[in-house]
Amino acid sequence: MTVRTRRWLIGLTLLGLVASAAATWVHHRLLLHPGYTSFCDVSAAVSCSEAYLSPYGSLAGVPVALLGLLWFVLVLALLVAPRWLVASETVPTYLFALSTIGLAVVLYLAYGSFVVLKTVCPLCVPTYVAVAGLFLISGGAMTFPMSQLPARALRDLRTLASNPAALVAAILLVSGAATAVAFFPRESAPAAAQAPAAGTAGEQQSEFERWYLAQPTVDPGIPAEGAAVLIVKFNDYQCPPCRQTYENYKSILAKYRTSHPGAVRFVTKDFPLDPECNFNTPGGGHLAACEAAVAVRLAEKHNRREAMEDWLFANQSTLTPDTVKEGARTVGGINLSDFNAQYASVLPLVKADIAAGGTLGVRSTPTFFINGRVIKGGLPPQFFDAALAYELKQAKR
Repeated sequence: MTVRTRRWLIGLTLLGLVASAAATWVHHRLLLHPGYTSFCDVSAAVSCSEAYLSPYGSLAGVPVALLGLLWFVLVLALLVAPRWLVASETVPTYLFALSTIGLAVVLYLAYGSFVVLKTVCPLCVPTYVAVAGLFLISGGAMTFPMSQLPARALRDLRTLASNPAALVAAILLVSGAATAVAFFPRESAPAAAQAPAAGTAGEQQSEFERWYLAQPTVDPGIPAEGAAVLIVKFNDYQCPPCRQTYENYKSILAKYRTSHPGAVRFVTKDFPLDPECNFNTPGGGHLAACEAAVAVRLAEKHNRREAMEDWLFANQSTLTPDTVKEGARTVGGINLSDFNAQYASVLPLVKADIAAGGTLGVRSTPTFFINGRVIKGGLPPQFFDAALAYELKQAKR
């Protein structure tokens, strides 16, 4: 491996390392600090949060950003390892094997981001470039076939095991990676925010409650109908965070329906980011979202609203106006002729929700109003639960 090649490989690795470290930090903040807006959330089409909080942002509950950070650390370790430990001619083959796997992963993530989510993640793109560059350069620098790699790897492992300092360094690297994965906060963590604690100097509020109470309050203009807590969600059926909050909050809302019957009212309002019915939406957008909103309203007449919503969110990545109509037929019990006949009369109701959202300052989905408090993008489940518990506690005072 030439000096120039090694410099290129190190440069690309450092690029990916810095980007993935920043991505890991942002994802960590999103999980621990509800309502956090990262510096790379420019719009609905350019957003880190959209990607990190989507199903493409984690693997088995572990953020992809953290896994990428650990991957680049391993690559850097191979590049800077002493040559008596890892032969110079072996390093490109190791990197090619690692980057082949890495390239498959980033192609999948890029597809999820660009095609499914229709979002560009500014911190993800540098990692895509770094992995692709490592793949191309290491492949060109290989001096022996991949079939020889297992034997050379076994030899390098024996060398590693025979050197105490190198062995300790390897153990520290592996244990550090395992610790990072084990202790990184999970989005589904059951812990809830602390309740206020009384003291002689008055009540002390948890960090979450201080943040929550600092959010602006707006009257959404929707009656609570006797409920102590009114939750209004402005929703788009093609919005990944809308799907995620729909799935994450189901069990929480069911819990309160059982423990506090009638105390929590949840209202969904339509705010499709589709220029067909939402003139505030820039070019592009979610081009089946208006049809999806109408399909849910029509399905509700057949007592099939929840089933229709479940189907739309489950098939979110493949929705088109035609597939929505087919779903409305098979799931919502609405034949195509009825859908087409009623579409023009139902769409104004969707537009009325959009207009109401615009008056309230809604610009993105999901946007929640919890007893009037504006929550943009939703909350991690544990904080959503904590918000409802806080509001119910306040209602009893």
